[in-house]
Amino acid sequence: MSMFNSLGLQDCFNNIGVEVFLFHDYCLLLGLVILVAVSLGSLLSLGSGVYFVGVYSSSELLELVWTVVPGFLLMSLGVPSLFLMYYIEGGFKYDLTVKVLGHQWYWSYELGDYGEGWDLDSYMMDVNSLEVGGYRLLCVDNSLVLPYLTKVRALVMSSDVLHSWALPSLGLKTDACPGRLNSMGLSVGRPGSTFGQCSEICGVNHSFMPIHVEWVSWEAFLSSCVS
Repeated sequence: MSMFNSLGLQDCFNNIGVEVFLFHDYCLLLGLVILVAVSLGSLLSLGSGVYFVGVYSSSELLELVWTVVPGFLLMSLGVPSLFLMYYIEGGFKYDLTVKVLGHQWYWSYELGDYGEGWDLDSYMMDVNSLEVGGYRLLCVDNSLVLPYLTKVRALVMSSDVLHSWALPSLGLKTDACPGRLNSMGLSVGRPGSTFGQCSEICGVNHSFMPIHVEWVSWEAFLSSCVS
């Protein structure tokens, strides 16, 4: 991948990521338009020499414009923001529940909906143990395997200090707090792998808590649970 393609956000892997990235781009575009408009207006005012107001005179039309226009701009930001908050954190019917537990400094996953239960600890792989094509600081010894085309509820918490379970390519991030259970919905429409890291400064090994979720078919998922 070229350098310039790496400067932006990661390619989205689900519908939530698409909506989050579109809202992000809209916010940047709106801010750019406001910045250019204010800058050009200031430069034109300074260049024309009429920026000094000698006698104040009221204008109801001007007051209406600079009140209504910013209100519409804020509404264009607030309505999609509320929609995304409900879309990400709103209640939904789920098919599977996975418990994510943060430790210093690794992740553990528990899944008890099928069979006798399934749990594992996920540590970062040593650099000397990486295979050809492996990602440094992102590959783990035990990946979280989940089925795609499935509504998954992730229950996130911590056993010691604050952590954060973040998957940028899904547009999702949830804090892992001791004594508190946070939840978020995961749903992916195609097989593949998503990587993330702990995005909370949780200690000296904060940067060594990678996350790898592998999305497979239901048959492969059930076989992994049985094994």
